[in-house]
Amino acid sequence: MNLLTRDVPPRSAWALEQAGIHPLLARLYAARGVQSKDELDDALNLLLPPAGMLGTTEAAKLMADAIAHNKRMCIVADYDCDGATACAVGVRGLRMLGAQNVSYLVPDRVVDGYGLTPTIAQRVHAQGADMLITVDNGIASVAGVQAAQALGLQVLVTDHHLPGSELPTAEVIVNPNQPGCGFASKSIAGVGVMFYVLLALRAELRQRGVFDASNQPRLDALLPLVALGTVADVVKLDANNRRLVAQGLRRVRADALPPGMAALMRAASRETAKATTFDFGFALGPRINAAGRLADMTLGIECLLTDDAGRADELAKQLDAINRERRVIEGDMREMAMEMAESLFDEGDEPPPAICVFDPDFHEGVVGIVASRIKDKLHRPTFVFAASSAPGKEHELKGSGRSIAGFHLRDALDLVAKRAPGVLLRFGGHAMAAGCTIAEEHLDVFEETLNQVAMEWLDAATLQRRLETDGPLPAEYRRVDLVDMLHHEVWGQGFAPPVFCEEIEVVSQRLVGEKHLSLKMKHQGQPVDGIWFGRTEPLPARVKLAYRLDADEWQGQKRVRFLVEGAEI
Repeated sequence: MNLLTRDVPPRSAWALEQAGIHPLLARLYAARGVQSKDELDDALNLLLPPAGMLGTTEAAKLMADAIAHNKRMCIVADYDCDGATACAVGVRGLRMLGAQNVSYLVPDRVVDGYGLTPTIAQRVHAQGADMLITVDNGIASVAGVQAAQALGLQVLVTDHHLPGSELPTAEVIVNPNQPGCGFASKSIAGVGVMFYVLLALRAELRQRGVFDASNQPRLDALLPLVALGTVADVVKLDANNRRLVAQGLRRVRADALPPGMAALMRAASRETAKATTFDFGFALGPRINAAGRLADMTLGIECLLTDDAGRADELAKQLDAINRERRVIEGDMREMAMEMAESLFDEGDEPPPAICVFDPDFHEGVVGIVASRIKDKLHRPTFVFAASSAPGKEHELKGSGRSIAGFHLRDALDLVAKRAPGVLLRFGGHAMAAGCTIAEEHLDVFEETLNQVAMEWLDAATLQRRLETDGPLPAEYRRVDLVDMLHHEVWGQGFAPPVFCEEIEVVSQRLVGEKHLSLKMKHQGQPVDGIWFGRTEPLPARVKLAYRLDADEWQGQKRVRFLVEGAEI
């Protein structure tokens, strides 16, 4: 692994420090492109205005008319955490703004697949809805939108995924990535798009005299859900997304969060007063996602929608149990898939440019997680396929892919579709994560074509595993209070959490739990404990390590601990 140190522009670091930012934070922020304290201001009034997102004004009018005529609205969600939070934000927000008839429907991952399909449109119509609103999906649902409109439904698409060559014929589309949209935050999550639509709707209702500034509903109550979905979907935390997350975190820490989120925090043994983006990404997000992977995402959405604390606890416990089951299934499948991936090349050789694995026993609910684990270990774009469990679709394989920096996965699938017509039945996604459906008989052609694209697009520099770090940690900053200060900040995709790097003396090392390396080290002459999760190979006595700061508690005393991320050996 090549450990790189981020450049710290001295003028930016100095300006931030002069503005009262802690010297360590000033250095970290400057290295991430922050030039002035103003950029760190997370005030709500600094959010990008809703009118800047193409379609929000038209969507607001459409929904305001629907509320005025007491039309029945049905939200069609996605079955991941972004989709679940977007659905909860939509249902809660519309009810706050006066909608009397709001329901939701979430497709079943196995039976329905992703997005608004003609079958889903029929189910929405059968429920008696007048308007169908998609959240975190719909931009690729050309046939589904047509079917819904043929049934007499008005369709509003809210999404953030990259559009294909043909846009659906919805009454209104709100998606910052659609052609002609100048919204500056292209990385906003699906839940963020829905939140923006609600802001525009509230403005429209003010204009119509339904509310005024003094009695309008406080939509900021929805920000904990917006923050959770944004972090869990691993979208880039640009300035606008950081503000949304910071505002949500602030409310969570003040205990102003939906009962379901509070119950999930308790189920994960996390404290709301000390909530961090890590809690959203690694505690709450996986528990909600587990429902969509192994059971029914309705459980996750109901948990986020209920205002009954007892019911919230009950649902959170169910989600926690499902997540435990998911871990067991994932563990077994990951081991098997890793063996298959490593069998594609001889020991000592480089892996192929892209990895594709499939086994009839794989569970389609966890293919994405397993692809991510293989990608992390082998540093190659990876697809993991499972046989579809949907009735009549047994011949189809559902694949989930994860990529490395410099290889745009959705664009790669687009090129595969052009070079091997008919192989991809469906596909979509982002640069770093994408999904597709193929016929089992075409697996070899898919693998061959994807590898060809990867061979053309990937060069030696891209294939070199690199980890950007923040250089050495000054010894005076190896303190518990500074660990707490760092954890309090908003970190995530595109605004990476601090990782320090320097040569460290390894005093002793031992395996714990048969798969983690526990370390006693000396950092600049002073003793410090560390752990490297998932590593079993021993380290040399002196080694250049990349590590994050953590604090663990022992006999009532909190101590700094290093969480090792990588080594240059």
